[in-house]
Amino acid sequence: MPLVRKARVADVPQIYLLLKDFAAKELLLPRSLSDLYDYVRDFYVLTPDDDPRKVVGACALHVCWSDLGEIRSLALASDSQGADLGRRLMEACLTEARDLGLERVFALTYIPKYFERFEFRLIEKNELPQKIWADCFKCVKFPECDEIALERKL
Repeated sequence: MPLVRKARVADVPQIYLLLKDFAAKELLLPRSLSDLYDYVRDFYVLTPDDDPRKVVGACALHVCWSDLGEIRSLALASDSQGADLGRRLMEACLTEARDLGLERVFALTYIPKYFERFEFRLIEKNELPQKIWADCFKCVKFPECDEIALERKL
């Protein structure tokens, strides 16, 4: 059974390559290597039980405000998809969000149906002013973002 654990600095290059593949398919926005090192503490990784140094999945919980967190960069290697392993990463992030006392989490995604499986509901991006002014404002797609916003109350 694959293991979900907090990411380590040594995992960052593999997380980068995993996310780079998804960004190339326009399934998520690209993240720079520097950005991933800055936010390594936000990430959980999924590793095979026979090779705990190999990263086959990643997902991050980023705290945006006193009551608000963001689920970011959920990705699984193609040979790890379809086995409900993404659920394990999502649950790790949601558990941490509750433990931190967050009241709600959101995601910006191109695949809203996936997040709806976890009780996320569609919202307007303007309901996330902390995100818009902290991150989105710096994005090359701003203000013409084509990601879909979803939120889950905890």
